[in-house]
Amino acid sequence: MPIQPSVPRPRAGITAVASALPGEVLTSDRLQREVARRGALTLPPTLLTQATGIRTRRIAGDGVYASTLAVEAGRRALDSAGLGPLDVDLLLFASASRDVAEPATAHIVQAELGTKAHALDVTNACNSFVNGIDLARSMVLAGRARRALVVTGETPSRAVRTAPADFAEFRSGFAGYTFGDAGAAVVVEAVERGGILDVDTETHSEHWGVGGIPGGGSRHPRGDAYTYFRGDGHELRGVFEKVGTAVIDRTLHRTGMDWDGFAKVLVHQVTVPYLERFAELTGVPAGKLVVTVPELGNIASATIGVQLDRIFGELAPGDRVLFVGLGGGISIMTMVWEKS
Repeated sequence: MPIQPSVPRPRAGITAVASALPGEVLTSDRLQREVARRGALTLPPTLLTQATGIRTRRIAGDGVYASTLAVEAGRRALDSAGLGPLDVDLLLFASASRDVAEPATAHIVQAELGTKAHALDVTNACNSFVNGIDLARSMVLAGRARRALVVTGETPSRAVRTAPADFAEFRSGFAGYTFGDAGAAVVVEAVERGGILDVDTETHSEHWGVGGIPGGGSRHPRGDAYTYFRGDGHELRGVFEKVGTAVIDRTLHRTGMDWDGFAKVLVHQVTVPYLERFAELTGVPAGKLVVTVPELGNIASATIGVQLDRIFGELAPGDRVLFVGLGGGISIMTMVWEKS
């Protein structure tokens, strides 16, 4: 029997990326003064800056919604790829934020963009955007979509308690004071080389109650008290440290790569101390990281998209990038992507 030529494996990859940042800049010192004044609290000077390493963050103003940031990033991504709205047949809004409880915010984004794609939301806390990219990749490889636009718009600053009743309430919502707002978008489609090479996930759902925004669902459908982020930052950090680096170790072993094999490592960033601890635990060289948290704060699922946008133009074909997503729930996700 004659030897049949091997059929190249289908590949899907990221071919365009963009981000969007609100215009208003809020410093940690100003935020702390506002919280102390409204809550009648006495706080040590520069507490927020010293504890988090966050100097500033961007804040969405009046009339700017999660969909607004997603639309802006989506338009930029399409423009950079030389595409129009009708060139997309799958639209995923992948975010921890949303405009309304129903319908899916993807439809609001689609109406603004003018796309006619199959549209739906993907929600998994700060891993939403990477999950969205993975779902888009799967749909392309399965032949269910030709070209996908994955967008996120994050407005977690609206879940920050700026007038705590007392110090206990301030402390319970402290993790929320790291939040900033942003949007990001990528185009995902079939590629001849490179693309998304590896994906891995690890989920520890027994820790789902460690932090989050309880309002808006069937447990707490109404009540302003449930619309604020609740969570102990130290407890969240402790859970991630307890979970460890197994998923990253597996990814490096399975791909046969070490840190030198990656042009950059993009990781979800909550605070500067946590990012430093991540580098210590994993051994990733500081020069491989794209550090955004001191300037932008914790921008939830937009974090990796914004980082990717900042380096995309500097990457050469064949350069590989590791995404490391960390999300409430708790979930950890890795993705190895090679620029085509």
